[in-house]
Amino acid sequence: MFRTIREQIETIRLEDPAAKSILEILFCYPGLQAILFHKLSHWLYLKRRYVLARMVSQTARFLTGIEIHPGATIGRRLFIDHGMGIVVGETTEIGDDVLLYQGVTLGGTGNERGKRHPTLGNGVVVGAGAKVLGNITLGDCVKVGAGSVVVKNVPPDSTVVGIPGRVVKSMGEKIATLDHGDLPDPEGQRIDDLMRRLQVLELHVKSLEANHPAPCDTDAPVSANERNPSH
Repeated sequence: MFRTIREQIETIRLEDPAAKSILEILFCYPGLQAILFHKLSHWLYLKRRYVLARMVSQTARFLTGIEIHPGATIGRRLFIDHGMGIVVGETTEIGDDVLLYQGVTLGGTGNERGKRHPTLGNGVVVGAGAKVLGNITLGDCVKVGAGSVVVKNVPPDSTVVGIPGRVVKSMGEKIATLDHGDLPDPEGQRIDDLMRRLQVLELHVKSLEANHPAPCDTDAPVSANERNPSH
């Protein structure tokens, strides 16, 4: 346990430049607290003390805002940044050196039995608010953009963004950190394409109107003098 605490503290100091001291990390980082609670609840879960395990996990949820099911398997040096609103399902498997931002859900897609939650490889980064759902696998070093919804397997060394998640970089240049401002935005690109097409159509319509003036409006009301020219 002491080795785990020391390793988690070192991970936070490396990953978060805002961490000023060990004392601050121990008392002010809910991600660390949630992981330590999970160590106890997972041990109880493996001993088939299911109610006690859930009581521990629910206590952690109340104190930290992070819900990790006791059955979830977590590797070494997991870093939960901020953490509020994170949900990790029962059959989730998380590798080593994984980074989760606030609002992440590692959940299921229905009432199926057995393995129903995702498996994350080593070095995976899941951006704020992203949802990874179902019995799928994210390979090593996968990066998931903020707000994405991933429901299919993702190969290693890939970046996935959007709803539903689309792989926009795979088996190529690795991204050392998840810089949300530099991630591709497929939805935004489509909207930009539509706006450009609308502008072209508007120019075409204006050109047609200029070359072909509209005919007189035959449905306009006719005055009495026009109906009776003699008056």
